[in-house]
Amino acid sequence: MTDICLVIGAGAGIGGHVAKRFAREGYHAALCRRSDQDGLDNMVAEIEQAGGTASGHLLNAVDDGAIEKLIDDIEADIGPINVVVYNLGAQIGNRSVADTPLKTFELGWRMGTFAVFRVAQKLFPLMEQRGGGALLVTSATSAMRGNAGQSSHAAAMGGRRMLCQALNAEFAPKNIHIAHILIDSAVNAPDTLGKLLGQERFEKLLEAKAQGKDEIMEPSAIADTYFHIAHQHRSAWTFELDMRAFTDTAWWNHPLDL
Repeated sequence: MTDICLVIGAGAGIGGHVAKRFAREGYHAALCRRSDQDGLDNMVAEIEQAGGTASGHLLNAVDDGAIEKLIDDIEADIGPINVVVYNLGAQIGNRSVADTPLKTFELGWRMGTFAVFRVAQKLFPLMEQRGGGALLVTSATSAMRGNAGQSSHAAAMGGRRMLCQALNAEFAPKNIHIAHILIDSAVNAPDTLGKLLGQERFEKLLEAKAQGKDEIMEPSAIADTYFHIAHQHRSAWTFELDMRAFTDTAWWNHPLDL
């Protein structure tokens, strides 16, 4: 039976590269994103052309019942899900408290924390029955340090981190590995950082950092770490780690106004 890696948030950055990494190792990669069917189809085709298997699924993770139906459909039509990579962000840009509508703040929580809980509530009982599984959760610097203009994101990511700790306390003894992976650096991802910065600023960042200097995180290298974590021996599981480019200052040494 083929192992399945479900990637929720499979864009051109971390999520897509993680899906390709698992597919290269024989997993069926179930790719999910909110929109862009053509992009999904292209990524599935790329994986299949490389000899792997994949499927594309449109998913709005905040819709009632959408996550639960997705899991049901994959389990029924493809097979049991062994690994979930939750890679949806909740970044709405820099906004003052006055400029953050209540619905916008709540949306950050729904994507950043509540949807992770829904994945666990639906899938963990199935994993427990099968003897184990893994949930790898991409997180951000805001999970560790709040900053001006980031109230929604900090609340969502901070909640995500604490939820992962609570899930670990309950489910690690049941052989379900939950890892909170903090990305504390800029990632070479055009559909996330590129959209946040804008095309011009993103291109300038790449020009300054990515010309063979390894000063910006490459998604393919990040994906190697995700695959390793998902296959650790349970006597030495990683429950939390932070990753950054070698030249970056760690989150705990940054002044708060950066």
